[in-house]
Amino acid sequence: MATGPSMADDAPQAMATSILIVDDQDVNVRLLQRLLADAGYSQVSATTLPAEVCALHRHHDYDLILLDLQMPGMDGFQVMDGLKTNASDPYLPVIVLTAQPGHKLRALEAGARDFISKPLDMIEVRTRIRNMLEVRLLHRRLALHNDELEATVRERTAELRESEARFRSLTELASDWYWEQDEIGAFTKVSGPVLEMLGIRVGTLADGEPQAPGPTDPADRADQAGWNEAERANLRTRITAREPFLDFPFSRQPPGGVRQLFRVSGQPMFDRTCRFIGYRGVGVEVLSGSL
Repeated sequence: MATGPSMADDAPQAMATSILIVDDQDVNVRLLQRLLADAGYSQVSATTLPAEVCALHRHHDYDLILLDLQMPGMDGFQVMDGLKTNASDPYLPVIVLTAQPGHKLRALEAGARDFISKPLDMIEVRTRIRNMLEVRLLHRRLALHNDELEATVRERTAELRESEARFRSLTELASDWYWEQDEIGAFTKVSGPVLEMLGIRVGTLADGEPQAPGPTDPADRADQAGWNEAERANLRTRITAREPFLDFPFSRQPPGGVRQLFRVSGQPMFDRTCRFIGYRGVGVEVLSGSL
């Protein structure tokens, strides 16, 4: 059975991660540099100037920052506040170094991921650094995976929009009109001479949005005489049941006018929560002439 990468698999990567030591005492810096070199870490930098840390991290994007809390001019808490402004990565990869037991909880509340007590215990230092870097690698891996998922979603969304545009173009070419109505029957999109053909009067369509409600079906207005009542009832039943319809015959014989026969196809639309949001479809005029 296949499994994901183990912690042992991450060990070589952890050794190649970038680490920054921040301490105003040269002796502490040299001690940590020697300890990290002996442990196999190859990319270790250091500074005794806390005011430089934020700029250094923005430039190098360190995997781990070993940060002394008690420094003159700018203490470790102020450094962490500055690091939080790094918009490119909200994760704060900081282990604080402190000799004050009371500072540990405050440091964790300020965003530090862990702490190392002074005076330094070599086994504790190595263990906490290794654990922290393994977590950091997992965090980066998860962030990369999320970025890939977001890119895939954007790509699929673009493909769906393109497919929808092609569908509408094809239906417009293969029919006399394309239409969409919302859940109350108001026309939201109309392409082609559907309003003129059916004699439907709705509010002005602007930017694809209705300015006034339209009829629930093409014959629901009292001033639209001549529609076949049996067909009206059949279509109304299908719409109420949210059923699709294909080449539905729809005819009209206005008083003193010419007989019109149409075939209309439509399907209900639902959003991601399965809520009904309307119908869309196409139609063609198949007969127009005097009896």
